[in-house]
Amino acid sequence: MTRALALVCTLKPSPAPSSSELLARQVLDALERYGVGGDVIRVVDHHVTPGIERDMGGDDEWPRIAGAVEAADILLVSTPTWLGHMSSVAQGVLERLDAELSQTDGENRPLMVGKVGMCAVVGNEDGAHKIIADVFQGLNDIGFTIGAQGSTYWNDEAMGGRDYSDLDGTPKAVARTTDSAARNAAHLAGILAGSPFPGYPS
Repeated sequence: MTRALALVCTLKPSPAPSSSELLARQVLDALERYGVGGDVIRVVDHHVTPGIERDMGGDDEWPRIAGAVEAADILLVSTPTWLGHMSSVAQGVLERLDAELSQTDGENRPLMVGKVGMCAVVGNEDGAHKIIADVFQGLNDIGFTIGAQGSTYWNDEAMGGRDYSDLDGTPKAVARTTDSAARNAAHLAGILAGSPFPGYPS
């Protein structure tokens, strides 16, 4: 079965409510409709040492998270907007994923090549398009393939103060965008599973 992993990059530890986790779970629910199972890791609940190595030693819990990323076919990075940018947790995730460039398979491909990247952003301020662009550029550098319309987001009105989790329901436009992103990601993951990228020269 195709598997997805959502790395929720809220700054709030569990059990605090998180709009980033709410939207991530909605993406996973949509993916399930297209035959993709999913799991959630709220990154801030784990000790992730800043750095660019796969294992920073000591009490670093990133290696377990990296193993979950490696086992997934689709990776969703879900982040809040802070001062117009992705959260520091999301930035740290990309920095730690950078180490995957040096991990290769039997055909010399970086391990993330053949996996699909997705992004979800929430915020009561502007910045979603910029964040998605930055996340997708980082994931693509690391080897992930980005599907058509592979993101979803919600921003409050300009100068607003609501969180996504404060809404009475999911706006139709967000639900439609989330479903499209999930459908396209599931389709792309199936294609890549059946027709992998060619191996890299030694």
